[in-house]
Amino acid sequence: MTQFSDRILKWYARHGRELPWRGHLGPYAVWVSEIMLQQTRVEAVIPYFERWMDRFPDVQELAAASEQEVLSLWEGLGYYSRARNLYKASRIIIDEYDGELPHDLTSLRKLPGIGRYTAGAIASMAFGLDVPTLDGNLRRVFARVFDVAEPAETPAGVEILWALAGRHLPKGHAGDYNQALMDLGASLCLPRNPACLLCPLRDLCKARALGIQEQRPVLKPKARVPHYTVTAAVLHRDGKILLAKRRAKGLLGGMWEFPGGKVEKGESLEACLAREIREELGAEIHVGEAFGIYRHAYTHFRITLHAFLCKLTDGEPKPVEAAGLAWVTPDDLGKYPMGKVDRQIARHLQ
Repeated sequence: MTQFSDRILKWYARHGRELPWRGHLGPYAVWVSEIMLQQTRVEAVIPYFERWMDRFPDVQELAAASEQEVLSLWEGLGYYSRARNLYKASRIIIDEYDGELPHDLTSLRKLPGIGRYTAGAIASMAFGLDVPTLDGNLRRVFARVFDVAEPAETPAGVEILWALAGRHLPKGHAGDYNQALMDLGASLCLPRNPACLLCPLRDLCKARALGIQEQRPVLKPKARVPHYTVTAAVLHRDGKILLAKRRAKGLLGGMWEFPGGKVEKGESLEACLAREIREELGAEIHVGEAFGIYRHAYTHFRITLHAFLCKLTDGEPKPVEAAGLAWVTPDDLGKYPMGKVDRQIARHLQ
């Protein structure tokens, strides 16, 4: 055990966070929590994790569910490919691993949604294997304490940080070690204004000694976030509203939406919506009064969505560019998993 790992473990024993997936639950709960925590803050994950475990307490219950039910329970947590990967992996675990999450890194990494970081986290926390892991919090701690000047997102930087994580890993305590570093990065070694005076590693931290802790890790400048104007049709007939199901691959895959699309240069909102419905559904519509304006920021872009009340004028809608269509009463809109913007429209309709 190194001085680094000794200090972090002692700090964790006193200051580790109490989280619903720690200490008393099995490998399945660890796996679910780690997938949920990818690119998502702990505070947002906790209620979703608790609801998930109530409905899908084990891999057998998850594998027996429908994808729509899985996505509905995940709705609002974002990055929906994670939910689809959990669902796919559950069926593989049932079919190929007798319903037990595999214990070794190689097999774990073969499951959908599990990469190098997640495999290390599961293996160390759920099975006690002496393996490191490296999420954003750990990356920041190692880059600061050991003053890693190599950009963290380059292949060389990644390997330096993984090597540091492995070099200081205390045998027999990998799970606590990895969780301790996660907690330290989340509570003290923050991206901005780190609480260095409270940190158990403060006198070991090379970046702090040089006064450059906020310059580590070295990251690429963030690209400008593009903004798109999009439209959506609230297409109604006989008391029902038309929903389109997005294809499985891509943003919000498998979720339901109010059909529409992106405005092209020089195109009016109404012309865009009529064109999109023609292309996506093979039908003609009358674009009526405005229903609402909705704004949302995704990871790599932002949108302003304009929704309109619409009626069919010619043709029966077909899923030309969608995975499926459904005419739904306003009362039943809650049964269809949607992204945040479409859910806002649905709530206004209800």
